[in-house]
Amino acid sequence: METVLIEDESLRDGLQFEKQVFSLENKLQIFNLLRKSGVKRIQVGSFVNPKVVPQMADTESLVQEVIGQDDALVTGLVLNDKGLIRAMNCGLKHISLSLSASDTHSRKNVGKPYDEALLLVSELIKTATAAGISVRAGVMCAFGCVYEGAIPEEKVLKTLACLAETGAVEFNLADTTGMANPRSIRHLVAQALPLLPKDSLSLHLHDTRGVAIANMVSGYEAGARIFDTSAGGLGGCPVVKGAAGNIATEDAVNVFEAMGVSTGIDLEKICEVGRLYESLLARKLPVRMGRVLQSLHECANP
Repeated sequence: METVLIEDESLRDGLQFEKQVFSLENKLQIFNLLRKSGVKRIQVGSFVNPKVVPQMADTESLVQEVIGQDDALVTGLVLNDKGLIRAMNCGLKHISLSLSASDTHSRKNVGKPYDEALLLVSELIKTATAAGISVRAGVMCAFGCVYEGAIPEEKVLKTLACLAETGAVEFNLADTTGMANPRSIRHLVAQALPLLPKDSLSLHLHDTRGVAIANMVSGYEAGARIFDTSAGGLGGCPVVKGAAGNIATEDAVNVFEAMGVSTGIDLEKICEVGRLYESLLARKLPVRMGRVLQSLHECANP
């Protein structure tokens, strides 16, 4: 049976957009539900300025509570040198480092133009790998930018090639603004794969235009085997107005399992995570499978 690796990013990408700050206890409850459902990789937070993103103020504490799980890899997002030091100090052994292929988005996101951001991220990756930390290097706005429009594929591929020389072991293409479509996904993934080690490419897909699931399937058919998702479909980008969340982990699990592709995740259990998020946030989220399963249970037990 073919397999894929799903990285749930609801504790980071999902919550960074939420004004309601979750307690450490809430986050631990969510982490344990994700782990028990079979999620093998969980991004628990980012090492950013807590004054800018209050939701991430307790990332070190959360990492220290959950690190060392045998059945789930704990990872976090780093954007600068201060963040890397924080990640190293709390014992994290896997991180994500990204830069934007869009100069405008890069300036808004990290305060640096593309060229400077590339140099910074490359140096950070080298520092992290020298310290024994595995790094996933990512390219944001790989499929377009709301500020600049289309991003040349040549620029994205050149960026990946530069990152591949730094010591990173995994690579990510992010549809940060949700502008990708199945054809553009297929085309860029097919060109990127020969530049990278086998099974090292992941996709981070936002559902701004409602085609993220179709893009995920297209990416899988093109050869990608790692996918970022977010329980409940939470998420967005603070500097991209109107950006929707990621593919709901529950919906991704359903699609892959229905296709005969193993995720290793229990659909019933992962749906509990989305329900918990809805309870804590007191609103319905854009996830479908939780409600589908509930309807099926009601039909089976009228």
